[in-house]
Amino acid sequence: VQLQASGGGLVQAGDSLRLSCAASGRFFNNYHMGWFRQAPGKEREFVARISWSDTRTDYADSVKGRFTISRDNANAKYMVYLQMNSLKPEDTAVYYCAASSLYYTSRIDRYDYWGQGTQVTVSS
Repeated sequence: VQLQASGGGLVQAGDSLRLSCAASGRFFNNYHMGWFRQAPGKEREFVARISWSDTRTDYADSVKGRFTISRDNANAKYMVYLQMNSLKPEDTAVYYCAASSLYYTSRIDRYDYWGQGTQVTVSS
């Protein structure tokens, strides 16, 4: 499985962005997917996750109510999205998508594949 994240950019506080993660490889629809982020000088942290069946989603408290994770397995598109609304300066980070073959989890060490990251910068 290969993952390619995109959609980051420089926005102002209160704006919206949609991140995309394109996946290639077999059996993508069997993987749980997650978004994580890493701000300068900080550890990588969980943002959101979605189950392989698209029936469960969970969010970090810091983004709950503002971010929405979704996925599109139809027509072999294999995309995962993170819609980010009401962005705040503290959302500034590099955002990574990741895939887990076994675990529906927020634990970083349970994810098998990672994308390269996309930078999101929110100015005040």
